[in-house]
Amino acid sequence: MTRIHGFLTRCTALAAVICLVCACSTTRRLEEGEVLYTGVKKVDYVPDTASHLSNDLKDDIYDDVFVAPNNYLKLLNWHYPFPLGLWVYNNWPNPEKGFRHWLYEKLVDEPVLVSDVRPDARVKMVEQTLQNNGYFRGKSTFSLVPSKRNSRKASIQYNVFPGTPFRFGQFQLLPDTANVNSLINNIAERDSYLRAGQCYNVDSLSAARIRITNELRTRGYYYFSPDLIEYLADTVAVPGEVQMRMILAAGTPEDVLDPYRTGRVTVYVDRPNHKSRQPLDTIVTDRATIIRQMPTRLRKGTISDNVRFRPGKIFSVRDMDRTQAYLSRLGIFSSVNINPVPDSTAAGRVLDVDVYCTLDKPLEASIEVNASSKSNSYLGPGLSLGLTNRNIFGGGEQLSFKLTGTYEWQTGHNRNSVFNSYEVIFSTTLSFPRLLAPKFIPRRRRQINWTRFNINADLLNRPHYFKMAQFNLGMSYDWQAHRHVNMSFTPLKLTYTKLMNTTHDFDSIMVANPAVALSFQSQFIPQMQYSYSYDRQFGRNNRLSYSFMVQEAGNVFWSIYELCGKHGEKKLFGTPFAQFVKGQMQLVYSYRTGPGDTWLVTRAAVGAAHAYGNSSQVPYAEQFYCGGANSVRAFTVRSIGPGSYRPPHHTSSDYFDQTGTFRFEANAELRFPIAGPVHGAVFLDAGNVWLLKDDPSRPGGKLKASSFLKDLALGTGVGLRVDISMLVLRGDLGIGIHAPYDTGKKGYYNMTSFGKSLAFHLAIGYPF
Repeated sequence: MTRIHGFLTRCTALAAVICLVCACSTTRRLEEGEVLYTGVKKVDYVPDTASHLSNDLKDDIYDDVFVAPNNYLKLLNWHYPFPLGLWVYNNWPNPEKGFRHWLYEKLVDEPVLVSDVRPDARVKMVEQTLQNNGYFRGKSTFSLVPSKRNSRKASIQYNVFPGTPFRFGQFQLLPDTANVNSLINNIAERDSYLRAGQCYNVDSLSAARIRITNELRTRGYYYFSPDLIEYLADTVAVPGEVQMRMILAAGTPEDVLDPYRTGRVTVYVDRPNHKSRQPLDTIVTDRATIIRQMPTRLRKGTISDNVRFRPGKIFSVRDMDRTQAYLSRLGIFSSVNINPVPDSTAAGRVLDVDVYCTLDKPLEASIEVNASSKSNSYLGPGLSLGLTNRNIFGGGEQLSFKLTGTYEWQTGHNRNSVFNSYEVIFSTTLSFPRLLAPKFIPRRRRQINWTRFNINADLLNRPHYFKMAQFNLGMSYDWQAHRHVNMSFTPLKLTYTKLMNTTHDFDSIMVANPAVALSFQSQFIPQMQYSYSYDRQFGRNNRLSYSFMVQEAGNVFWSIYELCGKHGEKKLFGTPFAQFVKGQMQLVYSYRTGPGDTWLVTRAAVGAAHAYGNSSQVPYAEQFYCGGANSVRAFTVRSIGPGSYRPPHHTSSDYFDQTGTFRFEANAELRFPIAGPVHGAVFLDAGNVWLLKDDPSRPGGKLKASSFLKDLALGTGVGLRVDISMLVLRGDLGIGIHAPYDTGKKGYYNMTSFGKSLAFHLAIGYPF
């Protein structure tokens, strides 16, 4: 009772202090005639003339008038009601030195006055913004809105009268008196903005100049710049229209208006920390002369294959940018610099090209301490040791070794149990920065294409259940077939899984679930896999991402055995191999719902796997599961499905048998900025997994059209994200609405209690 009384006393005292601070005058020290500024009351647009104003223009106008008042917390965009800094300024003396002086300087907040804001100057800024956007008759005024409690405090209301925007009437291009004029006119005629009917906009006109300049620089006019194009505007000839005329700036040098051709191309390759007396080696190719310091491990074609210039052809900035990108992406140079130099001895306009490359140190060792977040809601610290040779054969080939150890635990408030685990992975990869494949496979030169060979060993320990080892080797191709399309093909991936140790609890679970036991058996998995992904942004407000993956296992080996007359169960090195097909597809559509960075992101995902022939069950690692940080977030991983099945409460087998061979998920998430890198989200998730084959030990698990909608788990929730570009740290609180299994409650909302329907997930990266 004494503790409670003391707590109440402190709360009462704190409330009294807050009331005292709020009650004390914050305007006592203002000079005569000064008014304390309390913020922007409103920006009022005249309705009949402002309905066509874009949200971006309204944002620009608000930026013109906004000044932060006292008690404003920029991080949360909040004008809080406790003016502590003003109270200190008005009521606390400021000693010349000592602790009280230091504290005063830390707490004090000098008043922001209306005279400091200068609203008369801000309405002129608004009018200038309107004019820059074509509202030449636009006007703006302001008025003070005094506080009802204190006449010496006031907010400011701004009134905007934009009027009707001026549009282009006649748009006159350059006179056809020179080749460069004709070229500029051709480019301008294809520009979607430089035509009659468009609203006058200073930024859009500047952007058009930049587009014209960029295209000219790709056609040999290397020294042309945007400021050489000028516009003359006449708003008097035709009321409400702007008659535009394009001209070249006076005094433009003649050499700027002539195209250049490419002369000699020389590539200088320096070793890191080189000495000037080291010997040089010269290699002459049809694209460039390569001068390199020796000793240097560098294949002859490594440089020339990535130089896009062609001596004698029109000089293009695009070729310069591509050469820079192609050489940099090899990963063997610490710096690449390109310097075009006019050749005064050549006939006509010629640019010689000098390319300076400095080799990076080939060996790179790394030690990483990190936190990992997996799609199955496992989170934990990890340590990785890596060693990479980035130029092992002299052509940008990379040989890497990596040893990783992680300790993980499962997130989610309503999980049935906690499974802490550790995993040790050793991997080695040999990567070639090109496709070692037939030339007829379509690929883009602008992006690097990879051929990879890898060998991995993985030891996974789930305490109290099992220890599993997995080994795999394979090769894969990764390439970009189109600007928005990436593809990957794995012609061979051979995986061997083996249960090394199991516990009595795990064995009893397997005995009760024969189908699950078969999916855990030691076996080879010879696979072939193809994946396709399409990602494109349409304008500023729409983005579409589509991907699918199809894989098969065991069919090639099974066919070979059948042709050789081997029937029945087939084995590889004395161990059965899996045979199945599996496909997955995902569609993500994002729509910007308004000004700023607010997006509505929707996702639909479906997948199916089927075992046959040499296997009766799909391997456990290849089956689908639902729930977790990247799925239905109101439920922890593998806590729902398959279908309406739910394990008996007295067992802990749910971690193992709540998987399926068919999955469907649908998500909708509204993402919005809060302050700086902090973003918020509101989401709605639905999904589940089912069995394509009936399993008597898991009743209700088979996929049926009649119960499909009822079997969908549904949840909602809110989330916070810290997005610092290279890393996104995410926390999501899911709230269950409907569980697909029998909870003992009737109706669609069948959660036993609100508290038990919550699940919190901490993860890295966005869920989709």
